[in-house]
Amino acid sequence: MDTFALVVTIAVALFFTYTNGFHDSANAIATSVSTRALTPRAALAMAAVMNLAGAFLGSGVAKTVSEGLIATPTGDQGMMILFAGLVGAITWNMVTWYYGLPSSSSHALFGGLVGAALAGASTVHWDGVLEKIVIPMVLSPIVGLVLGYFVMVVILWIFRDANPHKAKRGFRIAQTVSAAGMALGHGLQDAQKTMGVVVMALVIGGVEDEGDAIPVWVKISCAAMLSLGTYAGGWRIMRTLGRRIIELDPPQGFAAETTAAGVMYTASFMFQAPISTTHVITSAIMGVGATKRVSAVRWGVAKNIILGWFITMPAAAGVAALSYWIVNLAFG
Repeated sequence: MDTFALVVTIAVALFFTYTNGFHDSANAIATSVSTRALTPRAALAMAAVMNLAGAFLGSGVAKTVSEGLIATPTGDQGMMILFAGLVGAITWNMVTWYYGLPSSSSHALFGGLVGAALAGASTVHWDGVLEKIVIPMVLSPIVGLVLGYFVMVVILWIFRDANPHKAKRGFRIAQTVSAAGMALGHGLQDAQKTMGVVVMALVIGGVEDEGDAIPVWVKISCAAMLSLGTYAGGWRIMRTLGRRIIELDPPQGFAAETTAAGVMYTASFMFQAPISTTHVITSAIMGVGATKRVSAVRWGVAKNIILGWFITMPAAAGVAALSYWIVNLAFG
């Protein structure tokens, strides 16, 4: 196996993690920034640290990505499939970041891997795609929406007699905790996704055997790149989530972040399912906002975001397939 191809593929995987950091990490802190619970720089620094910590909390999601979606391809063709899948994911990430659309980096990665595997005539585990990707893709935002609504209802009932100004001040402080929990969940989910890809590259390159534990240097590299990307910021997406869906106050921000973090921990530890941070926090914000009044949520923006969810996987798959054909033509 060409060592150069292995190094390039791992480098591209780490760059994907970097784009994931500034693309998706904004989702974890947007509500705290929009309610002024945290300044943008403080929020980004906190999210970077918590993303780093979250990356070391488990490996179930990484195992799902490396073994559960496509059969690990072999040889030079296998490395081309992995490389093309990453190119498809990065391209879609950059397009949606440019336009400020909070699409899912996770589903861009999954779409890229599946598209490249199909183009390279490699086996796709469709049962794994259905159980670990499609079903969670549909269920997680529904759970986020419903749970966000009920969490906010409970908060409104508990603090119904509280002084509004004191309550908001208290929830601003509480949001530093909920935002940290959200960022920790993002590290737990998204750093592991890239770990799974790097492990797959190492298996293809003959450096690791399938089923081996994730090397420590892989965990550190993926976590560090996610944290660097986080600190680079994602201002366009932060604006969409923090302001354009609904004007949030601190209690609403706390409810949305707590809901989203709970869903992510459950998916990671109980089901090893790689879900989308974007889907969960967006739907939680909409659920929380609906308690004020249904019309308070700007459903036009929400509709565009939901449309992006269903475009992401096919679009990334298409770019990945095209990338595979180009790379195969040039080097195959």
